[in-house]
Amino acid sequence: MIYDYIIIGSGIAGLNAARLIPKSKKVLILCKKFPWECNTFYAQGGIATAVDEKDIPSHIKDTLNAGVNYNNKQAVQVLSENSNACIKDLISDGLEFDLNDKGELAFTKEAAHSRSRILHADGDATGRMMHLFLLKECNHDLETNAVVNDLLIENNICYGVQYFTSETEEKIAYAHNTIIASGGIGSLYKYHTNSTTVAGEVQGIISEKGLELKDMEMMQFHPTVFKGTSFARKSLLSEALRGEGACIVDENNYRFLFDYHEDGELAPRDVVSRSIFDYNKKTKLGIYLSFEKFEKTYFRKRFPNIYANFNNLGYDLPFEKVPISPAFHYAMGGIATELNAKVKTMKNLYAIGEAACTGVHGANRLASNSLLEGIVFSKVAVENSMKENFQIKKENYTKTIKTFTRNNEIDKDIKNSLRKIMWDNASIVREEKKLIDSLNQIESFLKEDIGRLLFLRLLTAKSILEAAIDRKKPLGAHFIKEREC
Repeated sequence: MIYDYIIIGSGIAGLNAARLIPKSKKVLILCKKFPWECNTFYAQGGIATAVDEKDIPSHIKDTLNAGVNYNNKQAVQVLSENSNACIKDLISDGLEFDLNDKGELAFTKEAAHSRSRILHADGDATGRMMHLFLLKECNHDLETNAVVNDLLIENNICYGVQYFTSETEEKIAYAHNTIIASGGIGSLYKYHTNSTTVAGEVQGIISEKGLELKDMEMMQFHPTVFKGTSFARKSLLSEALRGEGACIVDENNYRFLFDYHEDGELAPRDVVSRSIFDYNKKTKLGIYLSFEKFEKTYFRKRFPNIYANFNNLGYDLPFEKVPISPAFHYAMGGIATELNAKVKTMKNLYAIGEAACTGVHGANRLASNSLLEGIVFSKVAVENSMKENFQIKKENYTKTIKTFTRNNEIDKDIKNSLRKIMWDNASIVREEKKLIDSLNQIESFLKEDIGRLLFLRLLTAKSILEAAIDRKKPLGAHFIKEREC
């Protein structure tokens, strides 16, 4: 059997692609664990959109400013010009965003946006509500516990995928079109806000195949992440909190961010994260998020899930401050794609969402543009693939299909070392010598008798370190200490 489409990933990009593919097509969605174990489900913040046609130039400008004008301007234009129509399409299909007292869409403002243009659903559970909606709309086959370990590529054609279904079993699936929507690389870092399923293996496959990974050094660290748990995955405190009045303070209640940037809490994320990192290092003072400007009834209505989650942790919001620190959050870099969402040099392989690098985010993602990117470029990918109607011939794939070992005994210790190395040396502030030492360590790990999944993660980590070493000067989220003369 040959599928019309294989979609790798069941987050917003993958599921929206599935929604837009006609029911008559044969589609297989591969989900690494369970459908809700993805970054979309955990996304508290909203989805950005140009409010109307007049707002498009402003939305583009804000996106470029946040991305330090390193963005692909054509990709940003595609994002903004398609944003409103994509949102209206979701609403017409039944997705409900929060409304204001007049019954109109309730647009809010977040950091680095020049106006209110962020939509939310269920207050602070936009990703979850969009994800549940898209799951309900899914009319295609979805296979869980399917961990992709290879792409069947020959002569710039992707014939399908190979994937683990258990510790020892593998499957092969063929398709005329393959769409990568597997997410970013969060689990490569010791502290992150991502689903634990998001570990960058598919980026490793892309590297192994000699295809382009772009801007892998551009990693965003969320500034306001709850510090009070021992888990690697940290609970984030939505950007929307600061957009509506939450303040970052030290243990003496001093709002120190204005010492670093005139916009204080509303400065771009990379600035806020570095400021917290620097201030804490210099003063050794604890850093907190304060909600004292909020009235309790409004807070509970606007941020119901954050209120409930932190109430369970013993915090009485908005009356108590919450200890915070930055953690890895989002990868601006990824699999290099054309404007049509096709992986560069490939004929029928697409990449969308956080797995892709369209260039839309540049050196720093503008708040709430990520869910929008997943919606817009999934539409672009489906429309382009339907127009081209590429067909594979299974017999044309002549390469030997290998059998892989999923995990080996030594993998766990190396995984833990990898995550510590990436957090210590390739996170908020970087130094060339430490990056080079880390790269050497990764190279030595790659020579060990390790399982396939760890091997792919290490290839992705290697690409991040190499890109960070190659970019000698700071740019956006990539902050590297320059050599002293």
